[in-house]
Amino acid sequence: MDTTESFEQLAARVSERFRWQWDEILIAGEPFRLAVASDPEGMLIEACERQDAGEQGVIDPFWATTWRAAAGLDRFLEQVKLKQVSVLELGCGTGHAGIAAIRRGANVTLTDGVDDPLMLVRMSVWDFRDRCQVERLRFGIDRIAGPSFPIILGSDVTYLRSLWPELDHCLRDHLAQAGQVFLSDPYRIIANEFRGWIQDKGWHYTEHRVEMEDDPEHPIRVMELRAGGE
Repeated sequence: MDTTESFEQLAARVSERFRWQWDEILIAGEPFRLAVASDPEGMLIEACERQDAGEQGVIDPFWATTWRAAAGLDRFLEQVKLKQVSVLELGCGTGHAGIAAIRRGANVTLTDGVDDPLMLVRMSVWDFRDRCQVERLRFGIDRIAGPSFPIILGSDVTYLRSLWPELDHCLRDHLAQAGQVFLSDPYRIIANEFRGWIQDKGWHYTEHRVEMEDDPEHPIRVMELRAGGE
């Protein structure tokens, strides 16, 4: 993280980009103050209008909402040994899953493919900045410098079929030998397709079901991947 910028300077930069607020949610079983966009629905509508008007390069701000898949992955991490483990979170959005790993003792690199969510994440993890990095990472394009990661996390990163080859490439680039990947989703149909596709690429696959108290009838799936040959 940038050690030359103060928290106040960072918050001012975010305020110039969009309205934001602090939300208190449960992460790793305890209240946590998370920096989030104030109007994610409005941001999505604006992005759609700009796309309809023909503007190029407009990215849907799905990162602005904390999805249940991240909360489910947080719950699943209760059974994973994380203390002093190096963890990479892909497509971190609000950073919920990565922060859950930090609070359980991991050293975490939180990444996303666009800059706006990373600014909010930097504020959320400010008190943990000695144990985490926040960096831009586009699947199949960027690579995090340094050693590979024993654990890689991702919540709701499998919903676009066009990104699967880049995601596969990114996982192979960053996963340590004998490492584990944990990808969560709310049992999307498209993720059912991903399950078969990723196994055809040689990954060993194990599926976990996480029951959620907020809606017991709609659990979260965690797909555990290990590189072939491990």
